[in-house]
Amino acid sequence: MGIVAQHIGKTIGDPPNRILKDISLEIRDGEFVSLTGRSGSGKSTLLYLLSGLDSVSEGRVEISGNDLGKMESEELYHFRNQQMGFVFQFHYLIAELTAIENVLMPARKSRRQDERLSFAHGLLEDFGLKDKMNRRPRQLSGGEQQRVAIARALVMEPRYLFADEPTGSLDLSSGQTVMQILMQANRKKTMTLVVVTHEPDFAQMADRQILLADGALAKRRS
Repeated sequence: MGIVAQHIGKTIGDPPNRILKDISLEIRDGEFVSLTGRSGSGKSTLLYLLSGLDSVSEGRVEISGNDLGKMESEELYHFRNQQMGFVFQFHYLIAELTAIENVLMPARKSRRQDERLSFAHGLLEDFGLKDKMNRRPRQLSGGEQQRVAIARALVMEPRYLFADEPTGSLDLSSGQTVMQILMQANRKKTMTLVVVTHEPDFAQMADRQILLADGALAKRRS
């Protein structure tokens, strides 16, 4: 059923400042979509609305047939934890925890840590971090920290993964590694992947690009 946005918009502040206006789109299950546009075009805001991390000012967003705007906060929290994964420009790892402990944080929230432990180990091994599972973030490079963050986003095997500039703080080589990992997760697990990026080469890896300009859809490219 995928993600469906119908005439969504977003305003903030008083007096209201319009960030997004009248956006309708559909993202199919298993599709890899990139959201692109100049700085300030509204692409990160759109990602937050599509994922339920922020609420729309008008319109509606449905994921797998569920209207996010009609969910109670607790219900939406559990839906996101079970069905979605999130990767941001900065890894937001907990400094006091090891790599494997950071990866297992979403499982801990739902009391499934023991159940997901073997899968978490497998993710870090797949990401080339087998010998660094017990290291803390400060003992890892920037690219390694971001790989841990991606493993954390994948540990619950979400149907939908949202990434906001996941390579923005990395060098080119590390950024390419991160994008390859995201693509592999999308292909192998038929997981829907929505990525905000300002890098044209990375945007072109997607099945489809959605371009924003001044808070509105500018053009779709497939």
